[in-house]
Amino acid sequence: MPLVVTVWSAALLCVLAPAVAWGCAAACAALSGVALWVLLGRRRARPDGRGALALLLFATAGSMAAGVALAQPPRDSVALHDGRVVEVLAEVSSSSSVGKDGRLWFDVQTTHAGPPGRATPVSVSMRVGVEPDDGFDLGAQLRVVGEAEATDAGERAALIIFTNRAEILRPASGAFGVAARVRHDFVERSLRLPEPGAGLLPGLAVGDTRAVTPELNDDMRTSGLSHLTAVSGANCAIVVGAAFWVTALCGGGRTLRVVLSLTALASFVVLVTPEPSVVRAGVMAAVAMLAVMLGRPSAGIGVLSLSVTAILLADPWLAATPGFALSAAASAALVVLARPLAAGLGRWMPEALALAIAVPLSAQLVCGPIIALFAEQQSIIGIAANLLAAPAAPLATVIGLLACLAAPIPVLADLLVASAWLPSAWIASTAGTTAQLPVAQLLVVPGIGSALLVAVLSGALALVALRPSQIPARLRIARVGAAGVVIISVSLGGAHLILAGPLATATTPAGWAIAACDVGQGDALVVRSKGSIALIDTGPEPAPLEKCLRSLGVDRVDLLVLTHFDLDHVGGVKAVMGRVDTVMHGPAAEPEDERMLADLTAAGAALVEASAGMRGDLGAASWRVLWPRMNSAAFPAGNDASVVIDIGGGEVPRSVFLGDLSALPQRMLLGSGALRGPYPVVKVAHHGSADQDAGLYEVLAPSAALFSAGADNDYGHPRQETLDVLAAAGAHVLRTDTQGLILVGVRDGRLEVWTERAVDEEPASGSGVGDPG
Repeated sequence: MPLVVTVWSAALLCVLAPAVAWGCAAACAALSGVALWVLLGRRRARPDGRGALALLLFATAGSMAAGVALAQPPRDSVALHDGRVVEVLAEVSSSSSVGKDGRLWFDVQTTHAGPPGRATPVSVSMRVGVEPDDGFDLGAQLRVVGEAEATDAGERAALIIFTNRAEILRPASGAFGVAARVRHDFVERSLRLPEPGAGLLPGLAVGDTRAVTPELNDDMRTSGLSHLTAVSGANCAIVVGAAFWVTALCGGGRTLRVVLSLTALASFVVLVTPEPSVVRAGVMAAVAMLAVMLGRPSAGIGVLSLSVTAILLADPWLAATPGFALSAAASAALVVLARPLAAGLGRWMPEALALAIAVPLSAQLVCGPIIALFAEQQSIIGIAANLLAAPAAPLATVIGLLACLAAPIPVLADLLVASAWLPSAWIASTAGTTAQLPVAQLLVVPGIGSALLVAVLSGALALVALRPSQIPARLRIARVGAAGVVIISVSLGGAHLILAGPLATATTPAGWAIAACDVGQGDALVVRSKGSIALIDTGPEPAPLEKCLRSLGVDRVDLLVLTHFDLDHVGGVKAVMGRVDTVMHGPAAEPEDERMLADLTAAGAALVEASAGMRGDLGAASWRVLWPRMNSAAFPAGNDASVVIDIGGGEVPRSVFLGDLSALPQRMLLGSGALRGPYPVVKVAHHGSADQDAGLYEVLAPSAALFSAGADNDYGHPRQETLDVLAAAGAHVLRTDTQGLILVGVRDGRLEVWTERAVDEEPASGSGVGDPG
């Protein structure tokens, strides 16, 4: 354990701050020399285990640091191509998957890189995004020409290449070529079957997630089942366990069981492509499962630590990847925590059920704090979803692998694929159903604070679940405090679930007409008139929008306005998919924009491309599109072509929503004569960035200025100079980053504002702020 902690810490330091790698290597070499000198000096007296340990720690950390330092010059040289078009000759070094942008993404190891026609020899890792196509299998040699983007320190890839031109110079050959053909045949057979389950089956069996839809992928993540669609330790554990069990059934001894299990695991790794994440999962699953099966869990954690150390020495950049940390943590949880938890839970339930719960629970307790460091969602339904999916996962994996082996016999392969489809469909249905529950996930602010909070709760749950005899004496007094933490957490969680579910609308005032949802760094605004609903943008993620709409009592959207297609404005579309009558959108420039619109159409929405002059009604209110101009060459797509819409009438105060317009189009809008100010309510452009036209806001003369931004965002939105501009225009500043959900309505001829959180320097909740016009 001291070895893996030392090496991991040194690896993090060196990959996140490469400039110190040589210094770290030199310091470790010097300390190794001191440790060796002390060790040799005391050798004649008596052996010193501490000295030997210190020598091992410093020597191993120094070797790792030297490896990072030696790898840095070529990484620095290719980073100079940031923002330029480059030509790369490389070999595919990972499996491929479709990203949220619709591109097919995979890693490559380069042989040459440089300006087109002048590529020079260099060996670094890069990540390539291309239009979806076949042939990008592990071992294939490519020629890629595209735009390069440098990565941040700590990322394994030195460059990211965006391209539409990727030429396959030589397809995958040898064992990798055979494996690629087997995978392709299996995927083709799977996709002949109906959904749900057809697209998921290749992910369960051979780790090919290209056919998994974005909606199902999100559901798998929300339900805590995403480890099944990637080649994780669970997949490898199933293969090892099946081989071990079959060998034992045939009378094989312990040694033969181990040998054949490892052989099956190695073959599986080749089939699903031995990229770093797969090798990592394979090594850890092999160590963890074999340690448990051989009855040596105490040795398992030591062997696991050595395995992690070896992997980090081979690839130090894995130390900074969340996937590696989660894989190591889950494997350690399986080795160390699963059986004690099962014994503790066995006090209240049958032994088999206790073990079934203990496996996902141990992984959840250990991985939860790590997930809270970088993810906004914590899966609450994960343990229940894994219990439901657990019987089906090994069936889909094992039968799917048998179908791969039966590929030379098409009839048998088809029969096995159809049999594997049944458990796959069950898992897909489980994910879809559990992900839609209002209690499926909990939103947190990612960071160290959330990680510490989740760690305290996880530790408390573990102490309560374990038998008292399993807890060290010095920690038994803490068990009482842990019980208190659990009781308080369950009480608060239960109250939150009730208020966010059946009583979601009970905490929201009824008289609102405009709502600014707190969706983080993005826009999502709701306008209501006589029961009709308009939603202007959807924010970056579905979950925050779903929560907001639920609290507002909004089940269906009459008019969805997508001002433009940046992720912070359209990323939450899934939350209203199938619940929209009409979509009015800005110019679509990218293929993924068109795909999103096609999905909305398929879900029953009518599409209208917005342009200045369009009009319509929303209940008793009316709306007008003020921007963009039709077929504008100056602003074809993006922020400056954002849809600007004004709405007013009935109980809706006159309002204008400025999208992400910058100062130049703001001045052009002002000069167009389309504005009919004053506007009591203004949604400030671009989350309050500094690029604003003060003259526009003087003409708008708002009483309330809505800023939709995320707390502590990286952009500094809203900027102080913009806040000053709105204050000078006489507006009351309302901010979702500090005040949460903001509701605006009209009562007795005056604007009424309600905020989720009160801020001292802003108007108090329920305050009147001006004339609605």
